[in-house]
Amino acid sequence: MRYDYGPVMTVAVVTGANSGIGRQTAVDLAAKGWTVYGTMRSPDKGAKLAALAADAGVAVEVAVCDVTDTESVKAAMADILARAGRIDVLVNNAGIGGNGVLEEVPVETYHQVMDVNVYGIVRCTQAVLPHMRERGSGCIVNVSSIAGRIAAIAQSPYVTSKWAVEGMSEGLAQELAPFGIRVAIIEPGVVKTAILAKNTEAPNASGAYGMAYRRLFAFYAAGYSDAGHPSDVAEAIHEACTSERPQLRYTCGWGGPELANVRCSVDDGDWVELGAITDDAAYAERFEELLGLDIG
Repeated sequence: MRYDYGPVMTVAVVTGANSGIGRQTAVDLAAKGWTVYGTMRSPDKGAKLAALAADAGVAVEVAVCDVTDTESVKAAMADILARAGRIDVLVNNAGIGGNGVLEEVPVETYHQVMDVNVYGIVRCTQAVLPHMRERGSGCIVNVSSIAGRIAAIAQSPYVTSKWAVEGMSEGLAQELAPFGIRVAIIEPGVVKTAILAKNTEAPNASGAYGMAYRRLFAFYAAGYSDAGHPSDVAEAIHEACTSERPQLRYTCGWGGPELANVRCSVDDGDWVELGAITDDAAYAERFEELLGLDIG
């Protein structure tokens, strides 16, 4: 089935554009001729974005926006609408990580992660939808993670938030279809960014979960050697916004396509039993048998 989502999209807002995937996406979309507004909590955080844009010979406008503050979001989107006259694409990229096993993570940490990764999307989307509905076109792109499809071990707050993004986005896609607004979910696997290198938190306060954290870091260590580039994510976002036959989900990065395609075929019993394997080498071997990725 072919969908018609209105005119070619030219004005994009990318949240969390001061670093990593958001920064690269803002620059790459600008390089394709789009007018791009990159949001961040403070303009002081925009030096690297400006430098990357200058190196690419493009310009990215900056808008101050704290996705955890409803009034800040409303003001930022109103400012962009006043400056650009329209918003065709909203890329909800701003996000934070969250390592930890459920037993040891304070509820406050779940609140913090959800506030950025889930409620931030809600705030930004609510701020632009009246405009998009009035025009009868637009695209909402929610950057999830492969952790939104497969429960990566020892990242309970992060996984919880990304599974919420997946469900919210599925419902949103149906809600907005009558208005000619498409919704896309981007599910990166391991992508090489500064955030990935800093993802070394392993609380293990009780000392009982050393095995879980070893497996968390083994997964990322395996992926880091062949990690995707942030531009891979930017390209997936561009395709999601412009394809004449859009999909709901797009995967990219190391492990993304494999895990998204395979996990649904793995029996739940096999998945639980995988966690019960105590020998790390045997765990890695079984992981590869079930999911097709070598993390040994």
